[in-house]
Amino acid sequence: MDVYQGAVAALVPFFVSERHYTYAAASGIVLAASLLSSVVQPLFGVLTDRWRMPWLLPVSTLTAGGGVALSGAGDSYALTLAVVAVSGIGVAAYHPEAARAARGAAGGDHAAMGWFSLGGNIGFAAAPLLVAAVVATGGLRASPLLAGPALVAAVLYAAVPRTDPRPGAATAGHADEREDDRASFARLSGAIMCRSVVFVGLSAFVSLYVRERAGGGEVAGTAALFVLYLGGAVGTVAGGRLANRYSRVTVVRRSYALSVLAVAGVVLVPGPALYGFVALTSACLYVPFSLHVTLGQDYLPRHMGTASGVTLGLAVSVGGIAGPAIGALADAASLQAALAPLIALPAVGWLLLRPLREPAGTGRTGRTGQGADGTTGSSNVRRSLTS
Repeated sequence: MDVYQGAVAALVPFFVSERHYTYAAASGIVLAASLLSSVVQPLFGVLTDRWRMPWLLPVSTLTAGGGVALSGAGDSYALTLAVVAVSGIGVAAYHPEAARAARGAAGGDHAAMGWFSLGGNIGFAAAPLLVAAVVATGGLRASPLLAGPALVAAVLYAAVPRTDPRPGAATAGHADEREDDRASFARLSGAIMCRSVVFVGLSAFVSLYVRERAGGGEVAGTAALFVLYLGGAVGTVAGGRLANRYSRVTVVRRSYALSVLAVAGVVLVPGPALYGFVALTSACLYVPFSLHVTLGQDYLPRHMGTASGVTLGLAVSVGGIAGPAIGALADAASLQAALAPLIALPAVGWLLLRPLREPAGTGRTGRTGQGADGTTGSSNVRRSLTS
């Protein structure tokens, strides 16, 4: 599924070179993918809080893949925006139900939730390679071939049985015995929004930026985007393991603090060293990724679907709204000037996170132990769906 979120950003350089879009116009495509996803995803979270909807997984996967596949099929900018927006709706429908199923399979084990998120990060990392293989060889009109992974995933989702914990189930963390902490959830969501603007901004423009700063043409740009996404895979797994040793809030706060230095390196350091800072930035931004989800669910234990919709959807996708502003500033000044404000955002997120404490009733790490069948969360989630 997440290969299609990454594919939108990976298509930006091709829209710029083949269709001669401005930076602002290209970033508008990223906004189209993000906006509907950010607005609609909490609604799907509310729906999954009330009803069992496992059919959303294959249907949403096909919708997300179909939208991206059609994005290069015509020359119309309006049509491109429309089909990418449809893809965003597919992404919105997918994540709340997937996060609920994964949390139940994980049994509260943060390392297991890290493995779940790893699937999505691998999809992000594969997106530039997939897009390059298809579009770099056949042009944007070859984009319908990008539907292939969605077709395969939809068949797998339809065939593989899934757990479906409701809010009152033991594997969901005894949600019926705890109260919602809306203030802490709001602070967490604000920090995620800061992180989202940084990540979406870099996703949209890092390939173009590296081509300017380090040279190497389209290959260098694709490599930088691949490093950005692959570093996220490492960070996600590390975050889950760290949270099983330390408190989730501590791990999240420290990753935001380190992100300030990492993003500064991306913006300010020239030459090949830039790739190292891209990888560090990605790891720092993704260490807290799966922890955002479990913290959000534990701050809103009575509305886990809603919490998943916000932490995986609204707060994450809102970064796309800032895309056109970054693009407009790049058109008016330079890409470096447009990316420079991103340095401050992880610091703002850190300030929002400072007062947070571990959610009540979850213990030091929030780990709830074994799943309903007596197996550990790690073994369960590896047999479950991935994002």
